[in-house]
Amino acid sequence: MSKGPALEQPRGERWSPRPGSAILSETARAGRQENRMRLRRENALLVVIDLQAKLFPHIHDHDRIAEAAVRSIRGFRALEMPVLVTEQVPTALGPTIDPIRAETAGIEPIAKSAFSCCGEEKFNDAISKTGRQKILLLGIESHVCVYQTALDLIEGDYEVYLLADAVSSRRESDREIALRRLEQMGARLFTTEMALFEILRGAGGDDFRKILRIVK
Repeated sequence: MSKGPALEQPRGERWSPRPGSAILSETARAGRQENRMRLRRENALLVVIDLQAKLFPHIHDHDRIAEAAVRSIRGFRALEMPVLVTEQVPTALGPTIDPIRAETAGIEPIAKSAFSCCGEEKFNDAISKTGRQKILLLGIESHVCVYQTALDLIEGDYEVYLLADAVSSRRESDREIALRRLEQMGARLFTTEMALFEILRGAGGDDFRKILRIVK
């Protein structure tokens, strides 16, 4: 019984998978990974950690930290993204500083005694209700409450982004080592402006103009 002619791929043509094939190019895989890593309006939230009146004046470069924190909060609220605020033992360390209270009107601070925000069930519930996995952190102190919160969130399979221009400690060396350690543990270092523009993706439109006014 004779065999039919062998099927050959036409010369000069490259084989490619048919539509719907499970085979993905390296470029496509990289694109998907990039999309998963990007900050987007629907997948991120901001946590403002313990910017309180009695401790804040002793923080290294505190004026710059306050300015960056205000920009971050204004940006997130302008984009209608969730913002959470925490206070460490407010009876001892006082309320949130006035510039931040002005920007977070209508947001009830979550009081805590554990260094990690995740030690307070109300905080965990608040994050869970948003359904968001990318958590941006700012506040004080870098090596204590920010550090322990970030570790707990990473262990809880959240993606943590540290706004490096808006976190600090009493000593600069503590801040530097905390950020280095957290980066080793999987946290990503961002700045306020970097985060806001990644969320926007491009220029033009009302949202871009709002953010531009905030960061200028």
